[in-house]
Amino acid sequence: MTALTAHIFIYLYWVFLLLLTSAALAGAVLAFRLQKRVYAIGSAGALAAALLVAAVPMPDAPSVFGIVLGMIAVGLAAIGGGPITVFILDLATKNTVPPGSHGGILVEDGTTHDAVTTSAVHEVLRGGLTIGILERVAVAGAIIAGFPEALAVVIAIKGVGRFTELSAAEARERFIIGTFASLIWACACAALVRLAVT
Repeated sequence: MTALTAHIFIYLYWVFLLLLTSAALAGAVLAFRLQKRVYAIGSAGALAAALLVAAVPMPDAPSVFGIVLGMIAVGLAAIGGGPITVFILDLATKNTVPPGSHGGILVEDGTTHDAVTTSAVHEVLRGGLTIGILERVAVAGAIIAGFPEALAVVIAIKGVGRFTELSAAEARERFIIGTFASLIWACACAALVRLAVT
């Protein structure tokens, strides 16, 4: 293989990887905007394919490819994690938890007044969309930057911030499943960059 052929092969590899990652991002944006599971599944499939391509060892390429891939991957982590997390939560809870009007869920809190138990409903885990986006950007950015220890900080901040809302079993279940799904997605997006550039 001549030097020119090797360079062409490397460039084609990076163009293909960037196209796959961009396709995953496009699917994530469609899933986010249209709230359709098929786009979320397609985005996850494109990310899985990109991870397989990134796992193929390649010689170093111009750093601009890595920078562009990093930006696309952080965008994919931020946007794509939401629809995937909602999809996984729907599978886990089978849509049995009623949604609230502010993005949370409705749970009952049994309160006792003078030997009479009343059941009131209130919304917990509000603002999950915004928190999820910020969490995934922080996680993906930290891993890409080579500081995976920041995951512990992100999880600790989220856990402390949500602690008072986790008295209901439904809230605890949703918090744990949602957090794991969101973090796994962000880690996969960051792993794509780490595999490709190292």
